[in-house]
Amino acid sequence: MFETSHFFHISSVLNRRSIAQHGLDWTRMGAARGIAGSRRPEAEGIFVCRGEEETDFFFRINNTGGPVDLWSVDGIDEALLLDNGNGFAYLPDRIPAARVRLVRSDIPPQPGP
Repeated sequence: MFETSHFFHISSVLNRRSIAQHGLDWTRMGAARGIAGSRRPEAEGIFVCRGEEETDFFFRINNTGGPVDLWSVDGIDEALLLDNGNGFAYLPDRIPAARVRLVRSDIPPQPGP
């Protein structure tokens, strides 16, 4: 379904305009909750998924209060990814708009496990 050469990021549709204009930047969080429902960044960086299985998990835990978008993220050096302590990877840097592409939009909340 997805190209495995890319990483992915899931975000509330309320963030779509900001992401398209500024890229992925945790300091701009505020228009919507994080995917796990947080109101503030959980880390100083951008969480990414490594393929379809991980994106499915994040679709199921969507706690943003509404639909989400799936963004493809290019140009990530996997060696720079950090673990947040729960097995989820994040890049401790901003990702410019030129390196992200909207892949799917308006994905409704999914049923839980």
